[in-house]
Parts: sequence; C-alpha cells; structure tokens
Amino acid sequence: MKKVLVITYYWPPAGGSGVQRWLKFVKYFREFGVEPIVYTVKKPNYPIIDTSLENEIPKGVKVIKQPIWEPNNLLSLFGKKKTESAGFLNPNPTFVGKVLQYIRANYFIPDARKFWVKPSVKYLKKYLKETDIDCVITTGPPHSLHLIGLQLKQQLPIKWIADFRDPWTEIDYFHQLPLSKNAIKKHHFLESEVLKNADAVLVVGNTMKKNYEAFSKNILTITNGFDGEIKPVQIALDSKFTCTHIGLMNADRNPKMLWDVFSELCLENESFKNDFQLKLIGKIDPSILKDIDTHQLSNNVEVIDYVSHKEVLEFQQKSQVLLLVVNNVPSAKGIITGKIFEYLMAKRPILAIAPSDGDLAEILNNTNAGTSVNFDDKLELKKKILNLYAAYKEGKLQIQSKNIEQFHRKELTKKVAELIIELTK
Repeated sequence: MKKVLVITYYWPPAGGSGVQRWLKFVKYFREFGVEPIVYTVKKPNYPIIDTSLENEIPKGVKVIKQPIWEPNNLLSLFGKKKTESAGFLNPNPTFVGKVLQYIRANYFIPDARKFWVKPSVKYLKKYLKETDIDCVITTGPPHSLHLIGLQLKQQLPIKWIADFRDPWTEIDYFHQLPLSKNAIKKHHFLESEVLKNADAVLVVGNTMKKNYEAFSKNILTITNGFDGEIKPVQIALDSKFTCTHIGLMNADRNPKMLWDVFSELCLENESFKNDFQLKLIGKIDPSILKDIDTHQLSNNVEVIDYVSHKEVLEFQQKSQVLLLVVNNVPSAKGIITGKIFEYLMAKRPILAIAPSDGDLAEILNNTNAGTSVNFDDKLELKKKILNLYAAYKEGKLQIQSKNIEQFHRKELTKKVAELIIELTK
C-alpha cells in the first residue's frame, strides 16, 4: 500500500461542496492500493456543518488535526455571520466593510488561512521524518494549503501533488477583490511557484488544464463526480413542473435572464403559471429573492435552506428539471459546478445557463444529460423551457443519458491512485 498524506481544510463535519472531493477519494483509496492519512484543522470555522458526512470516513483512517487561527472570526465583532469562500465580498459594504475587504484582500495572501501554513510546516516536517509517507497531497481552496506543500517540497525529499478544486487567480471572484498591483503580482507569483514545483497537478476541468500547461508538464484533469449506485430511480416525480436549483446562489450568480423568462411564461400562459414551481435549495442571497419578488414569482417559489446530503439526492431525483447556473464572469468557460455530477446520477433533464462552448456544456453534450444556454440568449432559454414544459404535459419528460459512469467517484479515485503509484515508483 502506498501511503499518502492528504492536507485539506474541509473535512467532516464540514458540509457543502468543498468537503466532497477528498472525502470520496479517501473513501475509495484502499481499493486501489493507497492508504490515506488526513491532515486537517482542529476546531475550524466552517460555514456549513453536515455531521452525516462523518459516517463516510472509512474505519481506521488516521486523521491528524492541528489548531488554526482564523482572522475571519474577527468579523463576528462587526456582526458578520460565518460565510463561505468569497462571502466577505459584500456588493454594498459599509465603510468598515470596505476597510475589512481591503485588509482581507491585500494582507491575507493568498487567503485568510495563511496563518496555518507556518505551524503546519513545522509539525509536518517532524511527522514526515518519523513516518513512512510516499506522497503529500494538498487541495485548495483555500490555496494557502498549497504553500504548506511547497515549503515541505523545498525542505524534504518528498513527492507532492497539488490539487486545484478551483483555479487560483482565475477563480470567479478574483476580479472583484480590491487588490493592489503588488497583491496581484504576489498571487500570480505564488500560484506559479506551486505549479512549477509540484510533481503533479490535478485540476477539475480542461480549461484550467490549458491555462496551467505553461507552468507544469504533469497536469491531469480529474473532474468532481457522484457517489452511489447508478440504478433506476424509484422515487415518484413531483406533480408540479418543478425546476430545481441546488446549492449556493450568491449575488454574482443571479440569473436575471431566467427570472425574466419565467415571469413572461407565467404572464403569457395560465397553464404554465399553475403548473410551475421553482425550488431553490441552499443558501440564497437576499438580492436574488428580491429580484424574484420583483418579477412576481414569489407565489411559485419554494426556498429551502441547507438540508442533508441524503435529502439533496431525493430532491434531485424528484424534480422535473434540474437547473445549473454558472457565474457570468471572465473565467466562466472553465467553471464546472460540482452539482452537475450528482445531477447526472439523478437522471433528470439538466438546464444550464453557462457558455455553450465551456467545460460544463461539454460534459452535458457528451452525456446527453441536458443543454446549456448562453448568458444573453433569452430567446433560446425561453424555447428550451417551453420544450421541457411541453414534454412534461405529455408525461414524456425523460432523458437517455450515457457515459456517466466515468464520473463515479470510484472511477475517479482509480485515476488518482494510478498517478500516485506511477509518481512514487
């Protein structure tokens, strides 16, 4: 068995999307000759908690936890609730909020977990010298964890894999950060140092791979995926024409064109209005709910806060249509929302608002699982929804997806294990 040390910030009881990728790799590693050891944070400030995920940690897997000091905790002094990722980017900040955003962006590079780097390197240097480890893996965001791998690589004879669940300087909110020129320069420098020094780099999409090929010659695309058996769904479909979006929908992901189309269809078609129900499951920015209300859709909307992963799967399987929305940002082509893979397992029609020539659209086309409409193509979006509704009325709203087995977490883990074994020969 090859032994790997996985360095990750998100680990059960953390909920949300950030924890899924490496929890699943750890779950299946042993089947492919890899014994994982997890290094993570002690008493972290997770924005979402899902204790049910703790049941998926394989028995006997060693989990090492070390304390972390998180300056994000100081935000609570200003009445700021716990937020995930770039949640600190309030579109209408107060003066104090602007100051906090500037400090966060320019003094906590690459992110607010940077203070875990130095103590982690100190602890892990000793641990690695005393333990037979074949490979170290870091996963980000937060990308500060890659700096742990970088420093360990520079100081010890180890093999190191850097896994990018999201890009660094091409991440969707990077352009919104109030960064100085020096801060931008530092981000790019650190990113390139990680890419050049890692023995291998994992990315979740082909666009990211192309962007990183200038820095690294050993890049492997390992998408996110779904877990569980692929079998006929036994759950009865919703009686309403439900269009369901699952996951975080922040202000930067507000699909105003979608609200326009739904509103027009309700005004133009009484039958559609009576049948239509929009389900939003997860954290929804107040500005989005305000837009929905402005479009007079509130009576057709059901908003459900965070639910367990098991319940999420049931909502997906019952829905008539599953909605995906990509942030309308410069890096949109490379964004692959993690939910697409569980959507695939649900085997319900997927309607995405995303670049039709992006990575997400490529997956939908290759699996025949749905369609993607460009951000500004309102007529096409309206046409697609009407076609889906017509099929629903006829009781024929089904899809015949294909090639989705390649996205099973077990298959993806096999590829990562093969890389580890090859790298550590």
